[in-house]
Amino acid sequence: MAEITLNDDIFEAEVLESDIPVLVDFWAPWCGPCKMLGPVISSLAEKYEGKLKVCKYNVDDFTAFAEKYSVESIPAVKIFRGGEVVNESLGFVPAPKLEELIEEIL
Repeated sequence: MAEITLNDDIFEAEVLESDIPVLVDFWAPWCGPCKMLGPVISSLAEKYEGKLKVCKYNVDDFTAFAEKYSVESIPAVKIFRGGEVVNESLGFVPAPKLEELIEEIL
């Protein structure tokens, strides 16, 4: 499954009400580190298919949930389980570091 592109209308259903953990990449198209992180996020979506839902939330297009979860700098990755943030990282981080954060909560 590819990443799910979130908007404010589906965030709750896709993320907060998900039966499996969800990684949300808060990003924007103009952000260099976000562009670098994109392929890493895509590879995680493939690697953890069925175990982890991977979503992208464009903070230029939508703001409600970026504000709710205090996203002040991007890229910001937040991992949700049971509707709560259980792990997060800020800025570009390599795949192994994100995998660590994912493995901790699976």
